[in-house]
Amino acid sequence: MIKKSATIVDQRSVRKYANVLLPLPLSETYTYSIPDHLDICNSINPGDFVRVPFGHREIIGVVWDSPNKFKKLDRIKPVLERLDVPRMPETTIRFVKWVSNYNMVALGLILKMTMNVPGLFKQTREQSIYFISDPMVDYKKTTARSRVLNLFKTNSYLSRSSIRQEAQVSSSVLTGMLELGVLSEKRVPQTREFQEPDWRKKGPKLSTEQSLIARNLEKKIIEGEFFVGLIEGVPGSGKTEVYLEAICEALKRGKQALVLLPEITLSAQWLRRFEKRFGCAPALWHSEVSPANRRKTWQAVARGEAKVIVGARSALFLPFQSIGVIVIDEEHDQSFKQEESVIYNARDMAVVRSRIEKIPIFLVSATPSLETLHNANRGKYSKYCLSQRYAGAKLPYIEILDMRKSKPERGKWISPEIIEALRHTFKSGEQGLLYLNRRGYAPLTLCQDCGHRFQCVKCTAWLVEHRFIGQLQCHHCGYYTPMPKECPNCKSVDRLHACGPGVERLAEEVREIFPDIRMQVAVSDNLNSVGQAGALVKKIEKREVDLIVGTQIIAKGYHFPFLTLVGVIDADIGLAGGDIRALERTYQLLYQVAGRAGRASRFGKVMLQTFNPENMVMQALKNGDHESFVQKMIEDREAHSMPPFGRLAGIILSGNDEKLVKEASNILARTAPMASGIMTLGPAPAPLALLRGKYRIRFLVKSQRDINIQDEIKKWLKKTFIPQKVRVQVDIDPYSFM
Repeated sequence: MIKKSATIVDQRSVRKYANVLLPLPLSETYTYSIPDHLDICNSINPGDFVRVPFGHREIIGVVWDSPNKFKKLDRIKPVLERLDVPRMPETTIRFVKWVSNYNMVALGLILKMTMNVPGLFKQTREQSIYFISDPMVDYKKTTARSRVLNLFKTNSYLSRSSIRQEAQVSSSVLTGMLELGVLSEKRVPQTREFQEPDWRKKGPKLSTEQSLIARNLEKKIIEGEFFVGLIEGVPGSGKTEVYLEAICEALKRGKQALVLLPEITLSAQWLRRFEKRFGCAPALWHSEVSPANRRKTWQAVARGEAKVIVGARSALFLPFQSIGVIVIDEEHDQSFKQEESVIYNARDMAVVRSRIEKIPIFLVSATPSLETLHNANRGKYSKYCLSQRYAGAKLPYIEILDMRKSKPERGKWISPEIIEALRHTFKSGEQGLLYLNRRGYAPLTLCQDCGHRFQCVKCTAWLVEHRFIGQLQCHHCGYYTPMPKECPNCKSVDRLHACGPGVERLAEEVREIFPDIRMQVAVSDNLNSVGQAGALVKKIEKREVDLIVGTQIIAKGYHFPFLTLVGVIDADIGLAGGDIRALERTYQLLYQVAGRAGRASRFGKVMLQTFNPENMVMQALKNGDHESFVQKMIEDREAHSMPPFGRLAGIILSGNDEKLVKEASNILARTAPMASGIMTLGPAPAPLALLRGKYRIRFLVKSQRDINIQDEIKKWLKKTFIPQKVRVQVDIDPYSFM
């Protein structure tokens, strides 16, 4: 938001107009006039950032195009200022339009995502820089002055602090050279300096398999055309090293590179690997980056100075000037789908951006999504396979434990077989991992006298007990309340019972069995920053931890040479429910966590606890039959015309008034599309019928692949009156059905 200016523009001086898109929930541009003093040599063009009046305030938008038709002249307000910043590239404008149209989101909201930096255009502090003024000036040459001048052989200008540090001179030396006229000083905006990665630096020695793929990727960078490559490789096969070679080639050609990671705050090892390869850290873009550094990074990307950007899904919307390659690591990961506010899939939108930019994109995963595999199978994407672990490491042995036979003690959750395996692991000086994809102590708390269950007041969800901090928490909206001593329903004291295990309960059980081991609980509650994750990783690498008890945040990408045993508790989690991707996701997650075991010279073992060992997911993992599992999933999807063989869209109605939401859903149901090849399911209460205090009703639209589902939904919504107090959200290609 910009303070209102006192600038007065004479309307008589106006001769040109521009449409300006504002970063607001608006689908249309606003027409503004361009005063003569801003139109010198056609200084205002599409992509320019401009300050314009909007209502009683001033706001910064982007010049979108020239208008075809006009309002009355006296109603058109003038552009107040063109900002002296790099223009938004034409490819970024096209990308914003495409994302808006495909995901059925207001154009202004997508623009907001490209500008979502606090104080993006606020004036930065200035700093002094020094440069050679007149090399012919006659002056007394000293050793100190010579050291200063030598620095300018490879630098056009330098800051005072860098001169003092590198030349090892005092401020008086610089002051003297200024007075003599050898150096000159000027004030410039203070910017963050981004080191340029050294592409000349040699990387690690690659295997024959890795080298062959790396050379193919480099070739695609050199060609500089749109291309989608899938890099599929078993855990520990060195996929990262392969795509870093492609990034190296892009840097060699002066191009920028973007790497999207699913958990950027938990990628300490990846960042260290990058720094070792290129001699400096990449530019980071995620929620943990301070507003000031986000602003500097955005500006450096826009100027083309930040060469490699590593970030979360929102990094995709940065205004790249010369991008040469995009990499999506763990492309199958669900976190690439944004479910709040603007709903979009960053992986799919990244493919679109690479097509618009005419550059290659590489999708990387040990367990690619079925959609990606389908595109590879039909030749739309090229597939590269890494079938062996690096340096001769072997894949772990996977054992399925039938919990109907391998029963733990009453009130316990770890099978005797895993306990014995842990005992042997600790005795051998190796590390273990107990995995349970459930935070907290217990997923449900009830009263043993009256059966009262503790439920969130804002959501249709049970409250999860977090015993370490003495709270009951909702994992959907963040609501919490202190753990009570008595039942709020029957007032019974000390009769509350925890049902089921969470990682805290698992850690408690381990401590009873192995009181002397060094154990670390790894969950998002205590690993929510790069620093915290990095500290834990270093402890594990230094073998200061014997056992990790964690959720899925510890299941992806980490390399711990001494971790040889992985035990999975409740491997069945995720198999139930109506999610079409339930089997696929469970397989991916269990395969990924299994991949943490035995990644170096030591042999690894994985033990999965399940009540359903006959399930195809468990059998595929046990037998190492990845291809057959994928083929069966693809056949099932095709038989039911589900993605990628058909199309889905979710429509969610929500509001504070339950009655009003139900009425609106009934109205919408009566006008549902009746065209051939389209099926509308609903209305039905969402599984989370109450979320953050909002009542929710869902529709699911299913269509044939060749139908433009967006157009059909637009027509449907356009002819239906929905009260303003009811919010309508469209989810194209839904991942969540909650």
